[in-house]
Amino acid sequence: MNPNKALWEKGDFTKIAESMRDSGTALVAQLGIQPGMQVLDLGCGDGTTAIPEAKLGAHVLGVDIARNLVEAGNRRAKEEGLSNVLFQEGDATDLHDLDDQQFDLVVTIFGAMFAPKPLDVAKELVRVTKPGGRIVMGNWIPGDPTLVAQILKISSAYTPPPPEGFVSPMLWGVESHVTERFVAAGVAPEDISFLKDSFTFEYACPPSELVDRFRLFYGPTMNAFEAAEKSGKADDLRRELTDLFNSQNSSGSTDTSKITANFLRVTVTRR
Repeated sequence: MNPNKALWEKGDFTKIAESMRDSGTALVAQLGIQPGMQVLDLGCGDGTTAIPEAKLGAHVLGVDIARNLVEAGNRRAKEEGLSNVLFQEGDATDLHDLDDQQFDLVVTIFGAMFAPKPLDVAKELVRVTKPGGRIVMGNWIPGDPTLVAQILKISSAYTPPPPEGFVSPMLWGVESHVTERFVAAGVAPEDISFLKDSFTFEYACPPSELVDRFRLFYGPTMNAFEAAEKSGKADDLRRELTDLFNSQNSSGSTDTSKITANFLRVTVTRR
């Protein structure tokens, strides 16, 4: 199986996405979506941004590599009574079943950044976007002191080194790398802009319980714990993550979690 597909089908990201709904809706509200727009939401999960896009009247195609998340997205759309959004399986490195210049807006929030072959990802994002359309990416920032970058940093210390030739997904959070990739796909540097933004994870549970959700349902954290258990360090990993979550909890209560994570918002204009 495709290793990236295996990673995201391993857990159940819907259990994490439940804590991201409000921030997803708030982000979509800033994207200038108009009724009738053709929108691709790539690496869509179960619809954290795709569902709000459809509620604004866009015709939305959600594409994700994980079959279980596609199924969950279609269930959510049915429950919401939305007929203008469809979820289907696909790979961000090869969107062969999508036409050239098909979409007014392509959105990928913490999605396409995790696909391998970043140059192929950039080319596909540009290819399927109409002239005059936009691409909006949300990418975690390496070394950032906030939640997700620190989860991934801590987890990496407990896992074996990646295979030779591995390109870190976190490089999508570095402006120079993003520019290089889109320029290689035919975009002029002046058509790429950056904004530091934030996403908030909110859940009606203590931070330690949110850690357990990541341990049970988030592929990268699941892998870290499996490796840590083999080396007898699982308790150390859980302690580090719990300390992180507690220190960044801004809810004002030890019984609820509200933790903000910074990300790089990339906007590309297609000429």
